[in-house]
Amino acid sequence: MKYKELTQNISGSLRTLTQDSPDLMKSFNQLSQTAMRDGVIDPKTKEMIALGIGVASRCDGCIGFHVRTLVKMGMTLQELEELLGVAVYMGGGPSLMYAANALDAFKEFSS
Repeated sequence: MKYKELTQNISGSLRTLTQDSPDLMKSFNQLSQTAMRDGVIDPKTKEMIALGIGVASRCDGCIGFHVRTLVKMGMTLQELEELLGVAVYMGGGPSLMYAANALDAFKEFSS
């Protein structure tokens, strides 16, 4: 899977949804900004939590967007691997398969 292409395609589709349902997207964006802002838990940790949930939920779009953001935030491969260990622990075998996808996304966004 090509995660750069996937995130670009999803972003394009979401532009259509933003035009057709602006209140929905405005509300979702506000929720995202509120949930991810700096607080007792820092934004990088919050992104890591979101990625772990994305892996456990088997959401390729989530993996792409959160890995892309975490690479920009300086996530290391070692951090990713520990995060994936927890996601696999919580999600079992199917999450293991998506952990491999997250590693692919990391390689793609890091290059």
